[in-house]
Amino acid sequence: MDFTFTEEQQAAAEAARGVFAGVAPDAVPSPALTSGAVADDFDRALWARLADADLLSLLLDPEYGGSGLDAVALCLVLREAAKVLARVPLLENSAALAAVQTFAGAELKSGLAVRAGRGEVVLTVAASGRTGHDPAELAVTARREGEEWLLDGVQTAVPWAYDADFVLVSAHTAADRTLLAVVPRVHAGVELAEQISTTGERLGELRLDSVRIADRDVIDADGAWEWLRDLLATGTCALALGLGERVLRMTSEYTGKREQFGFPVATFQAVAVQAADRYIDLRAMEVTLWQAAWRIASGAPGALPASGDVAVAKIWASEGVRRVVQTAQHLHGGFGADVDYPLHRFHAWAKHLELSLGPAAAHEETLGDLLAAHPLA
Repeated sequence: MDFTFTEEQQAAAEAARGVFAGVAPDAVPSPALTSGAVADDFDRALWARLADADLLSLLLDPEYGGSGLDAVALCLVLREAAKVLARVPLLENSAALAAVQTFAGAELKSGLAVRAGRGEVVLTVAASGRTGHDPAELAVTARREGEEWLLDGVQTAVPWAYDADFVLVSAHTAADRTLLAVVPRVHAGVELAEQISTTGERLGELRLDSVRIADRDVIDADGAWEWLRDLLATGTCALALGLGERVLRMTSEYTGKREQFGFPVATFQAVAVQAADRYIDLRAMEVTLWQAAWRIASGAPGALPASGDVAVAKIWASEGVRRVVQTAQHLHGGFGADVDYPLHRFHAWAKHLELSLGPAAAHEETLGDLLAAHPLA
């Protein structure tokens, strides 16, 4: 078996490294010193460079101006984005666009795919439910009236909600089906309430009050929401991996220079053991990430559904990114809390990713349910 990345996937990662090379993680005020949002908008200049490098259309088919790549390529790019704390809705836009291409009707695809792939419009996804703990597809109801759907409900913590042009919202019907509606941010019955994440970025509580969406802008294909949810989760794991790798490198550089008793602290056994443990965490996060991304990209069968591999990746990413940043703070001493040094920013982003992924215990329970339903031979 060949576990290497394809030339096209490696080219996407290389292009991402080039685009993110000049991005500074401290380009906006520190969230530790800001009572509100650190900025009113995401990094539009970086967004334009990503569009110019064809990284926004990575998952689109060539007929829509894309590269025709897969979830593995997207995760390689997201991994690089997290290393510089790139303030762009790359994951949400790419995942929403992929769902539209895969499951939507021809009219919706032709009207949205090319524009979003060029960065002319921005997509995001409401995936946190009403409280952040309940299933997102149950937070909004959908009922049909003629050629339209009426949506009612609330979705919390929608990323980049104030900056996106459209939000993909999952909703359930009286027949217990899950739909995906493409909801314009500016639309009758749509309201946003500002929320601030641990990163200092603006989130939005999306409130829908009898919002009318045309049938052509609704995706009702079986499995569309589950597929999108798994892709978002796997992309979040990729962000956690990239962030953790950058933080461990920062820790290595710092402990290699910081001296105690005339020696670099990196030479002390207690420091080396902790760093080695976090390296093992990162390698486990990496292998489980690529397994989940490959299952989504290939559609290959397995002993468990792809959601099982996603659950394993989420377990490692949620726990691993937390342990990496905590160890980094410990080994940096008080310097890790210095607001003139970027480690505290990485810590805040890591906490946001951990909360987005949810607790490992919940994913272990999901995995247990899957094992019970699909007993291994």
